[in-house]
Amino acid sequence: MDTIETIKNRKSVRAFQDRPVEREILERVLEAARWSPSGANCQPWRVEIVSGTKKEAITKAILAAKEKGHSEPPDIDYYPDVWKNPYKERRFRCGLALYSALGIERGDTEARKRAWFRNYEFFGAPVGIFLFMPKALGTGFLVDMGIFIQSLVLACTDQGLATCIQASLAEYPSIIRQILKVPEEFRLVCGISVGYEDENAPVNQFRTTRIDVDDFTTWHD
Repeated sequence: MDTIETIKNRKSVRAFQDRPVEREILERVLEAARWSPSGANCQPWRVEIVSGTKKEAITKAILAAKEKGHSEPPDIDYYPDVWKNPYKERRFRCGLALYSALGIERGDTEARKRAWFRNYEFFGAPVGIFLFMPKALGTGFLVDMGIFIQSLVLACTDQGLATCIQASLAEYPSIIRQILKVPEEFRLVCGISVGYEDENAPVNQFRTTRIDVDDFTTWHD
């Protein structure tokens, strides 16, 4: 697949086929992603891949914490405490399109809750990937992690796999570290659901928009 077309074709998928992902494909994807650039070639990424009973254990633990009203600070403050425009409006439009695709009314709080909890079920994907980085390297290396994550999901797209990058899977870093036996010295960046897209699912029919190049670019001659 052409690189530019791969970038444009990648999307967040929230419904997957009941079909396993071959380990050989995942190894091929990681082999490509490992060539991502990083500051001083530090290669800060640590990758934990889950499936089967281990993935189910993570889902069960997070949902139990949610139902009890338990929360914990994520390792990374991804979202702001107060949303301001234009980001507030973009977030609103994205959520509106998503729930519209699911057929959920704005006032249906129970349906919205069930839909949100699907995040912690990896949207039914057979594979989950958790990305960690050493705390000692500092937040600047989040740039490198972002590059690696983009390389990873684009390689997945190239290989026919669908993905959804999720900050929600990083809401309970202590639970994830405990289950996966990851040392405290690593911070959890995000999770990614990986599998084969259910192309018939309504939730996969909507696409988010992007602002025009001229809206975010200034040319200096």
